[in-house]
Amino acid sequence: MGPKLKAQMIALSSFFASLAVLVILYSSLFHLLMGFEGREYSLLTGLYWTLTTMSTLGFGDIVFESDLGKAFSIVVLLSGIVFMLVLLPFVFIRFVYEPWVEARRRGSVLYELPGEISDHVILTFYGPIARALIDKLRQFDYPYVVLLPEPQDVLELRDSGIRSICGDLDDPESYRKARVEQAAMVATTRSDIENTTVVFTVRGIAESVPVFATARETEAIDVLNLAGCTRALNLAELMGNTLARRTLSGRGLSQIIGRMDDILIAEVDAARTSLVDKTLGYAQEMTNVSVVGAWKRGQFFAGDETTVVEPNMLLVLAGTPAQLREFETEYRVANHVEHETGAVIIVGGGRVGRATAAVLKNRNVRYTIVEELPERISTQPRADQEAYVRGSAADKKVLLEAGIESAQSMVITTRDDELNVYLAIFARLLRPDLQIITRASLERSVSALHRAGADTVVSYASMGANSLFNLLKRSDLLMVAEGLDVLKVPVPAALAGLKLQDARIRERTECTVVGIDQGGETLTDPSPETVIPEGGEIILIGGVEGEKRFFREFHQ
Repeated sequence: MGPKLKAQMIALSSFFASLAVLVILYSSLFHLLMGFEGREYSLLTGLYWTLTTMSTLGFGDIVFESDLGKAFSIVVLLSGIVFMLVLLPFVFIRFVYEPWVEARRRGSVLYELPGEISDHVILTFYGPIARALIDKLRQFDYPYVVLLPEPQDVLELRDSGIRSICGDLDDPESYRKARVEQAAMVATTRSDIENTTVVFTVRGIAESVPVFATARETEAIDVLNLAGCTRALNLAELMGNTLARRTLSGRGLSQIIGRMDDILIAEVDAARTSLVDKTLGYAQEMTNVSVVGAWKRGQFFAGDETTVVEPNMLLVLAGTPAQLREFETEYRVANHVEHETGAVIIVGGGRVGRATAAVLKNRNVRYTIVEELPERISTQPRADQEAYVRGSAADKKVLLEAGIESAQSMVITTRDDELNVYLAIFARLLRPDLQIITRASLERSVSALHRAGADTVVSYASMGANSLFNLLKRSDLLMVAEGLDVLKVPVPAALAGLKLQDARIRERTECTVVGIDQGGETLTDPSPETVIPEGGEIILIGGVEGEKRFFREFHQ
């Protein structure tokens, strides 16, 4: 008998014991009061009167004549209402009906996938990253399953419409039942120790299946690799790299964020180019790269020919390495020095903050880390571009000491989204023109952080999900950022033979054609006069809604 069942049996026994004592007590008092009125009844009659009164049946064949007896009858009636009409149904539901329903639900827990399933993704944890990844898998019709050790967790996911099965994560049989040998990949996002157990167990029965794991500590990467992990992802380093890439710092104008065949996808700070106050149509006409669109306050939009380039935009470009180099040479503003000499302020000296600092250090960018905990402040000799300020970033004096008046960017790296919202508002109040970049631990916090004044918000969950999705090795799909994908699709019959300008793909779908692939060769930056070849492939870049419109529009 388990502890839970034992506790339930004790509670049930206590209830019925209390009820029995109360019935015996009332039956005894019944005989006592009837004797006071000069009447005698049998023991069975006393029990009969007590039960009919407590149950509110009240046949009325036996009644008290004295006020004391009537008062006693009222007490018995009220206690009966509480015990037999309130507590008894509650006890029945709590200790009989609910366990029965729970047993039936547990009996419906799946422990094995159907044998015909294949090319699916096996997840071992359901958290923010898994939720974001499942959304992407559903979007592109990838089968998946979440393997969890607790039946109750499996039932909760099943009730939410998430396919899940139950099995111990250290049991090879669990993965056999999850059809691991037919899986496209296994992704585990638990703690480093649990991830190592998953990797080691899977690798013992499936040598060729890709197994990917997240790693919290740098040392865990070597352990995971030795256990057989195909690739261990240090999300703190990935987050730091992404945050640092978005700062207005460094010598390079364009930051590469993805690649599809021979085409590179890059982001460019519009304020450091000569395209500010020009239209996207002008930029597209005058440059050899494809101007796909722009990011503004965390939102990607394709725009149109009349959209004006603003200083606070990040332009998204697509082209070959040579075309991007030519763009930098031609359109970089050499005298753009506003806040260029100021340091980047990094709020938080944790794993993400240190990873951000490492990237900036490699790019010879000065930075100042603001941190409250003394153990996170480096005591080693510091490089020229490195500085620490101890204190709270919510303190104006601390930020002034960190150089917020001359800083070019502030990167907020704490895991507390509420604190990040406060710091973004506070920094925007102190410096309205400051570039503010922050991380978000929860998806629902992204919009709030943008409203708080952050120019760029990097979602931890979306970044991890994108990284894992891209490891599926699809050559026709690349997620370069949250809400921005590159796809290679066969030329739809409705577009074959048309010129790009006549197809009006961008106007109809907000997706941009950045390349045309035919016969193994990729044409980059196709002109409006380029004919879309039948039997070829086109490379598109756009947001999720744009992709859906493209597939709807052309029945793909």
